[in-house]
Amino acid sequence: MLERPRPRLVVASGNAHKIQEMADALGQWFMVEGLPANYDAPEETGDTFLANARIKAEIASQRLGTLALADDSGICVDALDGAPGIFSARFAGEHGSDEANNDELLRRLGDRPVDQRGAHYVCALSLADQRGQIFACSGEWFGHIGLRRQGSGGFGYDPLFLTADGRTAAELPPTEKRSISHRAKALEKLVLWFEQRRTQVPG
Repeated sequence: MLERPRPRLVVASGNAHKIQEMADALGQWFMVEGLPANYDAPEETGDTFLANARIKAEIASQRLGTLALADDSGICVDALDGAPGIFSARFAGEHGSDEANNDELLRRLGDRPVDQRGAHYVCALSLADQRGQIFACSGEWFGHIGLRRQGSGGFGYDPLFLTADGRTAAELPPTEKRSISHRAKALEKLVLWFEQRRTQVPG
């Protein structure tokens, strides 16, 4: 008996780390790929992570004529009233780099002790077909912002994000990070949704 061919799933992101995580989690169901090189990303006008994920997923699905999955994620710091939040990628300016964003976060927190630097990562996922969003979920990962960078792995705010055991996300082996992160928790919900619809995976 011939196996059913895997349908195409475009991850609406230019971040290779995110695309690989999606492929690792969803490759049993889909041929996972990133956006074409000439893709013009839409403006993220939502006021929540879920709203921005929906914008990206729905527009990618409509433009490319296929199932699309979008991630919108960032870090929320208690002492900054939830900032940088949805502005995490451009905290230090419209074209802020990871280094600049980390510098800005350290500057804003000043000399607060670690126990006053509570924070959590958020990952919102939106799955859409050409008719619109068909599933959405989110995951969170709680920790603190350290006083200085530690570790060379990961990306974004990982060198500052202290986990429960005192290591930063940048110090965790990739396999360990992928099992406990905000994105891992959101992907678990998405995988469960697919498992429950094993014979109805959209094409």
